[in-house]
Amino acid sequence: MRDNPPVHVIVLNWNNAADTIECLHSLEQTDYQPLNRLVVDNGSMNGSVDVIREAFPGIELMELDTNYGYARGNNMGIQHAIEAGAEYVLILNNDTCVEASMLAQLVSIAESNTDIGMIGPAMYCYGTNSTIFALGSTVNWKLGETIHRGIFQPATEFSDLYKPEPVDFIPGCGVLVSRKFIETVGFLDPTYFLNYEDADWGIRGKRLGFEIWFVPQAKMWHKVSATLGKASPANTYYMTRNALLFFWRRSPPGYRWIAVLVILLRTLRSILAWTVRPKYRNPEFKALRSANIQALRDFSAGRFGPLPEDTVIR
Repeated sequence: MRDNPPVHVIVLNWNNAADTIECLHSLEQTDYQPLNRLVVDNGSMNGSVDVIREAFPGIELMELDTNYGYARGNNMGIQHAIEAGAEYVLILNNDTCVEASMLAQLVSIAESNTDIGMIGPAMYCYGTNSTIFALGSTVNWKLGETIHRGIFQPATEFSDLYKPEPVDFIPGCGVLVSRKFIETVGFLDPTYFLNYEDADWGIRGKRLGFEIWFVPQAKMWHKVSATLGKASPANTYYMTRNALLFFWRRSPPGYRWIAVLVILLRTLRSILAWTVRPKYRNPEFKALRSANIQALRDFSAGRFGPLPEDTVIR
């Protein structure tokens, strides 16, 4: 049996040093070696880099000159890790914490089957072992939905999940990928900028023959959209636009138009409700409505990547 393969962990930070530091503290407790930690700062403008360096003087830190988004920011870290000899790359959202044994369990399963290219843990909502964020994720092509199994449900309802098993993809907040996967499938697609690039990565990998696995014994905790906010206008924009992009690009033959039409109808229904129902007539829902309208416009016009800086969602 070979020695432990080297793993490089990439933590992407953007204006959120406090969560990044907590994430790094949890990584200090991991029982896996050899392990290299890299913080990629995505153009923070609030002094995050100095705060992180003060808390972790020896940390490897890559400073980017602007916010390149989730995909491209992580890609720069992935490229660095591969060039440095990583056999596996663990991508972690900075608003996560990991159990000490998580990485060892993921690597052990990945090493047992050379077809596994992407693997992930059970994800719980931060601060509890009783509420699920994701137990592996699947795609429903007919309904135009990506599904994080168990999301926001009690963990007791999934007590029968005790064996590692294949899934469609692993949420990008905590995913281990092999060097072979990266070299064969390629990097995260920066066209998305934020949201759905994880589903895209997994589906691309499956179609090239890789297996994607979920390991229930491995655990981590996620604060859920700590950077953008769960239902912020920006998050709503990217979720809507990128859902359309993902299902348009990746749906199997015969499902593309069905999935896109379902998403369009679902989005238009929300826009209508937020327009006519009195309880939604407030600035918060007005901004969400504007975000969805802008998302439909940009998808129709083929505008992807980051939301243009001069776009006002209100």
